[in-house]
Amino acid sequence: MKSFIALSALVAVTFAAPQFQYQQQQYQQGQVIPILKQTQEVNFDGTYQYSYETGNGISAQEQGYLKNAGIKDAEAQVAQGSFAYTSPEGIPISVSYIADENGFRAEGAHLPTPPPIPEAIARALQYIQSQPPQPQQPYSQQPFRG
Repeated sequence: MKSFIALSALVAVTFAAPQFQYQQQQYQQGQVIPILKQTQEVNFDGTYQYSYETGNGISAQEQGYLKNAGIKDAEAQVAQGSFAYTSPEGIPISVSYIADENGFRAEGAHLPTPPPIPEAIARALQYIQSQPPQPQQPYSQQPFRG
């Protein structure tokens, strides 16, 4: 009986605890979120830009163009922009990015970063780069004798 009373008290305290409150106005599932601001422009030369802001704090913007237009094997679509929102935990998230012939690269304070290269390895890599390239040895087609 004491266990039942203790368990009931624990459940009551759990439900009575204050719940996490979001910083921004809350929208219910299925509720329409207003678009506060929106722009878009697409030009005949392939350049474009767009931006928007919503009622729940989401914002985004992007610009793009065709790099090296008309040069075979050198053309590349370039897009750069950013977006921001507030996570369910109330943390502001902001990401800026660029996408081009070198791939997609994003930056943001919340994104993980690689650890620094140890000093000994950095010195070894620097030494290897400073050495002249060695000529390639021709492949020997002699049979293996083991």
